[in-house]
Amino acid sequence: MRRRSIFAICTLFFVAGRALPVVGQEVVDRIVARVETDIILLSDVRELEEYQELVNGKSESESAIVDRLIDQWIVRSEAELSRFPEPISEEIDREVSRVAKSFASAEEYEARKKQSGLNDSEVRKIVTAQLYLDNYLDSRFRPSAQIDEKAIEDFYQNAVIPRAKARGQEPPTLDASRDTIQDVLVQSDIDEQAARWLKESRDRLHVQKFLEEGAK
Repeated sequence: MRRRSIFAICTLFFVAGRALPVVGQEVVDRIVARVETDIILLSDVRELEEYQELVNGKSESESAIVDRLIDQWIVRSEAELSRFPEPISEEIDREVSRVAKSFASAEEYEARKKQSGLNDSEVRKIVTAQLYLDNYLDSRFRPSAQIDEKAIEDFYQNAVIPRAKARGQEPPTLDASRDTIQDVLVQSDIDEQAARWLKESRDRLHVQKFLEEGAK
């Protein structure tokens, strides 16, 4: 089982050149950033805030969310260019179920979902986008992830054993922990590779941010 990647609580929905909704003469949405010829709207930021509040109980700053959405634009653009497949229904169902089961009870999940302002359809849409991005990053960077035996042993000594002792538990053996440790270290390596790639990619893009204009 692989850990959620750097996009664990993120989502992205862009339509290039879309018009801003207007009620009477009042604009009810704002452009907060441009990436090449596409735009990020304040409503995109709000949607991600709501999802973060659902799964984490709080959200990042608007500036951090805009940066996440820019990074997601990069990933989705690359994935679509390579014709990367969308996640299948069974995979989406499992991930939606995982999100729900991360709460203490079904009642708590429903209460938090209502508090966040999201409905089941919106949660599923966000999870689907998250899976697409995570799956693409995994397929792109996992083959080059290199984990040696010393890294596994160091993680066991410095993380597994202290954590077990802090809980008053007997630490598992290294052999029993090996597969789990390797999964964690591989995912960490994927995240580091992805972060470097995103920084390099962003430097080549034309990005404008107008956050102060769109901020609350």
